[in-house]
Amino acid sequence: MSYYSRSPPPLQHPVPTHPAFIPEPPSTPASPQGYQRFASSPPNQQYAARTQYNPPPFQPIPNPQHQHIPDFAAWGMNDTTAQFGMHLGQTAVAAGQDYVQKNFAGMIPVTMLKHHFNVSNSYVMHKLQLVIFPWRHKPWTRKVRRTEAGHTEWQPPRDDINSPDLYIPLMALVTYILVAALQTGLQERFHPQILGACATRALVVVLLDFLFVQCGCYLLNVQGTGQVVDLIAYGGYKFVGVILTLFAGLLSLGPTIYTLVFVYAFAANALFILRSLRSVVLPDSPANVGTVNPASRKRRITFLFLEAVLQIVYMGILVRV
Repeated sequence: MSYYSRSPPPLQHPVPTHPAFIPEPPSTPASPQGYQRFASSPPNQQYAARTQYNPPPFQPIPNPQHQHIPDFAAWGMNDTTAQFGMHLGQTAVAAGQDYVQKNFAGMIPVTMLKHHFNVSNSYVMHKLQLVIFPWRHKPWTRKVRRTEAGHTEWQPPRDDINSPDLYIPLMALVTYILVAALQTGLQERFHPQILGACATRALVVVLLDFLFVQCGCYLLNVQGTGQVVDLIAYGGYKFVGVILTLFAGLLSLGPTIYTLVFVYAFAANALFILRSLRSVVLPDSPANVGTVNPASRKRRITFLFLEAVLQIVYMGILVRV
């Protein structure tokens, strides 16, 4: 009876003990940074790390219609206002180009301007040599070519030394203004107004020369006269001789040498104009052989000589700076 009345002894649970410090294992060639201890199953963590997907950073695709639009927010404008302003400007420019093309296409032949600026370095050198020394040059007739549509047109200056261009007259005009300003500066009488006066004088001389040739062709009933750009180009070659005369004055070679250079420049330019405009006033095409009677031919030749002689008046006005 005493055996059953005795209480059982209390249960004693073991208390787990943890070491205060666990030494790190030495590094091995397979793991140069030592071993790693995991709180969970290492294989599962390695598998999750291998299978984890890291997407690349988001990069917006540029829109080709808006890639050149600047950031107008820096000027206090929102995108809607900026785009509306750009659209309005593009519409205005397109309307202006269409208006010019419809109303001034006949007065400003852009295609012919491109044709007369189609030059090369070799052409410029040979053309200047022809303008200064035209005495032994042959032939003077211009070359033609046939287009794919079957029409004939003049070859560009690049391919024909006798074709008029606008590059040399334009460059000669600018050079003439600069040399004239240099001469007045060396004479201690330069003023900014001289640049404008020289440019105005040069343009007036070219305009008078063009009007004289155009009116003469009209009065003589010259059929198929040269185009406006061709006549202006022929009248602009006189600046080459004028520049040579001005350089003779800058070198202070004396009045005799200056006069001889001016006379030679005039004679060379007169012969060049006489032979070049002959294809305009007296064309050699078969259609015009029997249409020009001897009296009309004589008047046209006289007109050519008068145009050549007038070059001394034009050049005399230009050299007086």
